[in-house]
Amino acid sequence: MANSRYIAIEGPIGVGKTSLARRLAAELDGELVLEEAESNPFLQRFYEDPRGAALPAQLFFLFQRSRQLEQLAQADMFSEVRIADFLLAKDRLFAEITLDRDELALYGKIHDTLEIRPPAPDLVVYLQAPVDTLLFRIAQRGINYEQAISRRYLERLTDAYSQFFHQYNESPLLIVNAATIDPVNNEHHFQMLLEEIDGARSGRQFFNPLVSAFA
Repeated sequence: MANSRYIAIEGPIGVGKTSLARRLAAELDGELVLEEAESNPFLQRFYEDPRGAALPAQLFFLFQRSRQLEQLAQADMFSEVRIADFLLAKDRLFAEITLDRDELALYGKIHDTLEIRPPAPDLVVYLQAPVDTLLFRIAQRGINYEQAISRRYLERLTDAYSQFFHQYNESPLLIVNAATIDPVNNEHHFQMLLEEIDGARSGRQFFNPLVSAFA
């Protein structure tokens, strides 16, 4: 943990990355850098009409995330711990799922024009969970427009995340099976995960706890 001043939490929607980022930031007295999905005016339209709203939703997130990480890069990275609930490097993952060929080409040109150089995290924590678990958690948290998310979309998203992180080597990576733990509401689970984060070093490591989410 002493060498992890910038930690990024990643994973598909419903896996609990923002909640975990909040708890980690509180535990470590760190600065929280959130994706702020609720500020994207196109997101609800995207879930209701994926084809019609995919490009503006994607571009809004691109501009928002690049601005946040540009500010992060200009800050003193050694002054405090920073916890983010997104990784800009995976932004194209969503673009490739949601955009058609011409839109993806336009997105790529805009992305290249921005010349984004985000700081590399000292550690990336990738939360994994099956689609059924994601659907349950999305339903449980009850955000209206998220209820339109289809199983097919989540299947494509989780597959894309798996492929992305299979090739990812820009930062140390901790891959967590988040299906059976609740590190946000369960103190024992949180301390288990915190110990894994504290011990994470170079390369990739796996945390597959054999516990019940209610233990």
